[in-house]
Amino acid sequence: MPSIASKFAVLAAGLMLAGCMQTAHYEAMNESQLKPRDKDYLAKVSYVKTPVAEPFRRAIVEYHRKEAPGSIVVDSDNHYLYYVLDGGKAIRYGITVGEEAMAWSGIAKVGAMTEWPDWHPTKGEIERLGVPTFVKGGPDNPMGSRAIYLYSGGKDTLFRIHGTNQPEYIGASISSGCIRMTNEDVIDLYNRVKMGAIVVVLDPKQGDSPYNSKMALQGGTAYQ
Repeated sequence: MPSIASKFAVLAAGLMLAGCMQTAHYEAMNESQLKPRDKDYLAKVSYVKTPVAEPFRRAIVEYHRKEAPGSIVVDSDNHYLYYVLDGGKAIRYGITVGEEAMAWSGIAKVGAMTEWPDWHPTKGEIERLGVPTFVKGGPDNPMGSRAIYLYSGGKDTLFRIHGTNQPEYIGASISSGCIRMTNEDVIDLYNRVKMGAIVVVLDPKQGDSPYNSKMALQGGTAYQ
């Protein structure tokens, strides 16, 4: 597990970012989005509902990339996921991303979506983390409240956008490669995104990648 020092590092990074962020309209959770099971499970979680640092809270922002409305862009370097809207805007969510050695970048599509998913750890996760081979979906499942499965070339990439039982690490790079969001934020995204939507995961440390959803729609393939 990450150390206490790493938690403070995440918070400090968030505070430093606060001074240089673009103007944002922060969005509160819409309770009407929650289904009865969501309310029940979220009331039963045992993890601490650590508030997300302000720079990583869900917000509507101006967005410069020319992506198709309804697509998703993941900026792992800055720990943001964008859901593209019309009119040059996007909903920006703070995320936890994979450690560099386990990160993935490329162009994918939403191939499956699940509410309160079960967790089937990969062989590597089982060996590395000592976790069981199966964890049923529920309040404290590491997959959280929703999972959006990324496919490329018609095949499951094994990378997902999903909830988390560790909201304190939003804005950090500590996951096994998947893209984590708070359970409330991933419910919001899940209610917006459609099956088949394009997901662009930008190359790390390369600035704003030239690859975009237009390329993907024209038959572009995932890149590393």
